[in-house]
Amino acid sequence: MTMIRTRIKSIAHYVPEHVVTNHDLTKYMDTSDEWIRERTGIEERRYAHKHKETTTTMAARAAEKAIQQAGISKEDIDFIIFATLSPDYYFPGCGVLLQRELGITNTEVGALDIRNQCSGFVYGLSVADKFIQTGTYKNILLVGSEKHSMGLDFRTEGRGVTVIFGDGAGACILQPTEEEGRGVLTTHLHSDGTNAEELAMINPGSHGGYHLDDVDFGYPDSNDPGGIFVTQKMVDDHMLGPNMTGQLVFKTAVTKFPAVIQEALDATGYQSSDIDMLIPHQANLRISAFVQKKLGLRDDQVYNNIQKYGNTTAASIPIAMSEAHEEGKIKDGDLVCIAAFGSGFTWGSALIRW
Repeated sequence: MTMIRTRIKSIAHYVPEHVVTNHDLTKYMDTSDEWIRERTGIEERRYAHKHKETTTTMAARAAEKAIQQAGISKEDIDFIIFATLSPDYYFPGCGVLLQRELGITNTEVGALDIRNQCSGFVYGLSVADKFIQTGTYKNILLVGSEKHSMGLDFRTEGRGVTVIFGDGAGACILQPTEEEGRGVLTTHLHSDGTNAEELAMINPGSHGGYHLDDVDFGYPDSNDPGGIFVTQKMVDDHMLGPNMTGQLVFKTAVTKFPAVIQEALDATGYQSSDIDMLIPHQANLRISAFVQKKLGLRDDQVYNNIQKYGNTTAASIPIAMSEAHEEGKIKDGDLVCIAAFGSGFTWGSALIRW
């Protein structure tokens, strides 16, 4: 019996026009180009237009390119998977907003939103792969898109996080293939919520700013004016921003990254030397360098573009994969490995025969 696998039919990306260099950030916080490069490898990033671009509109621009490259129409899309940590709204999710933005009128299409942050695209690919293997869908639009610039703290106190992140989107069309040895060969997903708050945007949230042990109820009283999620204290104390314990994240990432990549290799009988292109989530150039060394990979076996775009979270892998493909660094028949680690903590990998 012929095995159905998932093929990446097309892949494309979109990044905003506005370039923000490390020098530009020195106008807002006590930092320097040298300080940022030394810790992250980042030289510049892109910021979306504050009012004219959203996470969804950027995703649509990438998706339009991917749809065109795949040689299908937007109405051929039968499922949408949207990975992001920076949605347009708290709800509904960006999946349905993307459907509307693209003008997809087919109400048979489903839309799924994935909130696995840096691992979102890998998780999305794994979910899509299972749908395609079972014959449930034939043209899945998988997107990773982020507009981080709207939620960063540009004070010096926030520089450890702010200098890292940028905006952008990547999208691909996934289809079934019966070609022997082609497509997604394996995916591996993991999580550990033990240190969830060490890389998190804790506020706003349904916890309401109270300690979990407090005895309280959701309705307001005379001492609590109510309101949903956001409190004045959160605003006054600059609590509405991401939190990251950098050393713990780095230490955990450099352990989980190579382990989950090796897991994919072991599952398929390949060696690290067989990888034609490794595309790690673009979190930190130092992490990528560590993983490369750990696996014994050459420079031409690893693709990094964090220098230009910063960390674009769920969008980083599809943006990098799209660029690598455009530059001819991913070719037909190549063995491509993608891997991610991020908030949660969650991590995962996929091995793909292009």
